[in-house]
Amino acid sequence: MKVHTVFALVLGVWSLVLSSAAQADEQTVLTRIAFGSCARQNIPQPIWHTIADAKPQLFLFIGDNIYGDTEDMDRMRAKYAQLGAKPGYQKLLKHCKLLATWDDHDYGVNDGGAEYPKKKESQQVFLEFYKEPKDSPRWKREGVYLAQTFGPKGKRVQVILLDTRYFRSKLKRAPKRPKGRGPYIDDDDTNKTMLGEAQWKWLGEQLRKPAELRIIASSIQVVPQHHGWEYWQNFPHERRRLFKLIGDTKANGVVFISGDRHHAEISRLPADDKENGAGYPLIDVTSSSLNQAGGGNFRERNDHRLGDNFGQLNFATIDIDWTKSNPAVQFDIRDIKGKAVRSLGVRLSELRENR
Repeated sequence: MKVHTVFALVLGVWSLVLSSAAQADEQTVLTRIAFGSCARQNIPQPIWHTIADAKPQLFLFIGDNIYGDTEDMDRMRAKYAQLGAKPGYQKLLKHCKLLATWDDHDYGVNDGGAEYPKKKESQQVFLEFYKEPKDSPRWKREGVYLAQTFGPKGKRVQVILLDTRYFRSKLKRAPKRPKGRGPYIDDDDTNKTMLGEAQWKWLGEQLRKPAELRIIASSIQVVPQHHGWEYWQNFPHERRRLFKLIGDTKANGVVFISGDRHHAEISRLPADDKENGAGYPLIDVTSSSLNQAGGGNFRERNDHRLGDNFGQLNFATIDIDWTKSNPAVQFDIRDIKGKAVRSLGVRLSELRENR
């Protein structure tokens, strides 16, 4: 059977599944969100059952959702079909809404950016697989970035999915790889970009929209600065621009979620950090990997890390208690059994600039 036929059959099955799924909409008050990254499609993925049993209303799939690594779109479709056939993944889709962005491997090339020659074709396959509604702006523009707000006034959660691949400039490699670090060094060439001007303009527009809590999903880490792999610190001027934009738009309630690293950790940039233009602490919760344990260097430097990192299979949850006069937000990194192994709780008042 040809790959196209298999892919079409799988999409047909998902259409039936999604039609009966519990779909979050603009009036849904979100109290539990889950997210994760890095799921190799050709090995077992038992963690999906744990995630489904945690009963999230929304799952955010934030990159390396498959390991495509190809310029052949038939191969890309076949790898997505392997993910779609996982029983646990199907179980999750029956019970909650899923939104996705990509990282390098599902984009198509390891550590890749704007130079990837099949990015338009890859975007098409991505949108097909995730059953993107035909009226979605993702079909009409370059890049897979997206924003959606859930809940009524006073309980609004804005989800912003960034695309850190489609427009990203080429990274700068160290002439000789520093000991204990990744291969990349900071590049302050202001002609280089992480998001591209169209996406930057769009992000500013989104941050000006009203919301009580804003979850910005970046496939790569935002707050850490020292490990030398892929992260926003590759372009320090772009990292500063992001933080300044939060402050300039007076966007309260911003938290970052990220993946990529094959380990999990929680990072926090203090409000008084000289590069933090937001005016309040910036939190970056990293969850990776869904089915590949033991990645990353657990001794690597991260001056912003809270506690230790976690190198086993994991996903993360965000719980929001709207019943309190000062709503509480709880971040938990969870292991394969669903046990919270790293945690951080904040109040929404802590994510607001004191003006």
